[in-house]
Amino acid sequence: MLSDQSIRMAEIVRELRADSDDSETILRAISKTAVDSVPGTEYASVTLVTKGQIETPVIVGDLAGKSDDLQREFHEGPCVRSAVDDTTIVIDDMRHEQRWPRYAESAAELGIGSMACFCLYINGNDFGALNLISTTTHAFDADALAVGELFAAHCATAFSAVHEKEQLHAALNSRDIIGQAKGMVMERYRIDADAAFRLLARLSQDSNVKLVDVAQQIVDAGPE
Repeated sequence: MLSDQSIRMAEIVRELRADSDDSETILRAISKTAVDSVPGTEYASVTLVTKGQIETPVIVGDLAGKSDDLQREFHEGPCVRSAVDDTTIVIDDMRHEQRWPRYAESAAELGIGSMACFCLYINGNDFGALNLISTTTHAFDADALAVGELFAAHCATAFSAVHEKEQLHAALNSRDIIGQAKGMVMERYRIDADAAFRLLARLSQDSNVKLVDVAQQIVDAGPE
């Protein structure tokens, strides 16, 4: 049974990956598919912790967004902990949750009955978690959690692949922009490629602006 479920999840995630060209698209697809695929799920979100900042780039249902808002406000909650600790966290009854008392009290008032949070990825100091929410208590039984963990594991691989592709495209685009700017500087000042690059690098250092941003400014300004 678990093997069949794994095959099905792998097929679903392969489709998500094929249809997604950027991180936000695949995270949105992951959240929506989680609602449809994991028993007991009514709402879903992906929580990202990037350089210490908590972000929720995608949500399915207002309740998921409000849940993350509370965690940002109180600086506590299951979603962040699941991501940072690389573990699955289950809250069977939000009314009796003691680990995050301020969050739990407010979440219960919103109508959140139970939650399940799964680590999606850890990349240095950046983390991501998939969060499933239900308005009923004890919504996620052992079978639902097994499906959720399986789904999250497959999604982690798909997200990593899309993110790496995104970074590669960004790197190639940066290289092209720097190349354009270097060519414009060479033409304007009648200098060779090495001298033009050194000039761009010095401008970047003196202005404390990334090299690619300096190059973009030059390209946007055009020849003068």
